[in-house]
Amino acid sequence: MRTATLGPAERTEALARMAERELDVLVVGGGVVGAGTVLDAATRGLSTAIVEARDWASGTSSRSSKLVHGGLRYLEMLDFALVREALKERGLLLERLAPHLVRPVPFLYPLQHRGWERFYAGSGVALYDAMSVSSGHGRGLPVHRHLSRRGALRVAPCLRKDALTGALQYYDAQVDDARFVTALVRTAVSYGAHAANRTRVVGFLREGERVVGARVQDLEQGGEFEVRARQVVNATGVWTDDTQSLITERGRFHVKASKGIHLVVPRDRINSSTGLILRTEKSVLFVIPWGRHWIVGTTDTAWDLDKAHPAASSADIDYLLERVNSVLATPLTRDDVEGVYAGLRPLLAGESEATSKLSREHTVAHPVPGLVVVAGGKYTTYRVMAKDAVDEAVHGLDARVAQSCTERIPLVGAEGYDALWNARARIAARSGLHVVRVEHLLKRYGSLLDEVLGLIADDPSLAHPLPAADDYLRAEIVYAASHEGARHLDDVLTRRTRISIETFDRGTRSARECAELMAGVLGWDADRVQREVEHYHKRVEAERESQLQPDDQTADAARLGAPDIVPG
Repeated sequence: MRTATLGPAERTEALARMAERELDVLVVGGGVVGAGTVLDAATRGLSTAIVEARDWASGTSSRSSKLVHGGLRYLEMLDFALVREALKERGLLLERLAPHLVRPVPFLYPLQHRGWERFYAGSGVALYDAMSVSSGHGRGLPVHRHLSRRGALRVAPCLRKDALTGALQYYDAQVDDARFVTALVRTAVSYGAHAANRTRVVGFLREGERVVGARVQDLEQGGEFEVRARQVVNATGVWTDDTQSLITERGRFHVKASKGIHLVVPRDRINSSTGLILRTEKSVLFVIPWGRHWIVGTTDTAWDLDKAHPAASSADIDYLLERVNSVLATPLTRDDVEGVYAGLRPLLAGESEATSKLSREHTVAHPVPGLVVVAGGKYTTYRVMAKDAVDEAVHGLDARVAQSCTERIPLVGAEGYDALWNARARIAARSGLHVVRVEHLLKRYGSLLDEVLGLIADDPSLAHPLPAADDYLRAEIVYAASHEGARHLDDVLTRRTRISIETFDRGTRSARECAELMAGVLGWDADRVQREVEHYHKRVEAERESQLQPDDQTADAARLGAPDIVPG
């Protein structure tokens, strides 16, 4: 296993390696399922590569509710198998695979009726806990507890007294979804996979009916080349139907996009020591602790407009504010909202017209020889989806292939995390950083912390926080470009950090400093820095404008006013 770095030189080398000889498996799509698939294939000893048209996790996998959970509402739908599977995966992530990125989070469920509701909801949460423990990986989380109204208001003073008669508190887990995907890709590269973002598949290679690879376009340096592979896995999420159309074959299933939006507000706007989960007429609403902020979400509405940049409308924002304010003693206003983001869920079409009723089960198919398609599912069960996709691809390989072992493969940064966490005071003293800053870095990089501290040792100015986003050090911006595959300013402000949703200015005040820090790694001149900054400002302006529009159509049109940046 070698050190996994996704810098510009490594990307160039990966593209060259992909083109020079036939691979066992080529994965198309750099979201959580694609990243999980390339890791699964690489750890089975297969030669493999992954390409992504935009940035790692730039679609659905960076715009989720950032929860790793079994899905309490699926118990109500009697989908016990999905919940049990997801709870096992939650436990694996917390205990073994990514303890530096996935951590427990408490939720309070306010009860509004006396008697029957406590019994009904309490039975469901008790079953949830029991299924977690029975999975063999759920003993690390506290079990649920029943609270009186006074007890609930003690842990969540923000609630209106007349909004509850009592409450239940239980635990789930949360993750920085985009960072997790980057860690998956880096782990796969550690085991020999080749990875390149900003590389678009423009067609599939065919020999008769069989798919034997893909024609890919390097969107950064230009040029088009062929990547030959014995099996190609299509893991493009909400873009599944679009990718399928490249082989002019009718897919065996369709993927419907459901839009979910989230609001980010400062932590002091909601006085609570616990997250909240509220029932709505359509689904559930979460108030999720997120560092010095809260994430409030989500909606669940059909979306058939631009998939790359789903837009949140004014109606979406009003809907969330109205629902959360129904239980808050001090209501939130639009002025409290720091950030807004919208994501799309890839739901399998056909089970129901209402997207909130569609199953989160996944499907794997082999529509033509040489091509595997994996779709549906939920973030938490990405590893199971990846395993099933590679299992299907293996059927097309004329060789014995090992079983999946990703259940036992920690992600980069996980090894030794607990020991480093226990030593955080010593690390702070040695590095000259405050212990709170070291804790922040450990939760983002785990045992890769030394790589970030190495940048600071070489250039002490990188130990300073960004003036307009002081949760983050200057070193983290450089590291994103040198080690984590960030190619553009937007990649850093939106996905490697969360500055775009955690500051009232949406990252515009940090844009130039971050671009200048990236320039040294990526070889940008002054004109390129200026272009990156201007593009980011236009993106924020378009997003703000879209959030003033009354409906999806007008919001989509406003958001598309800022096109993607094109290098060169």
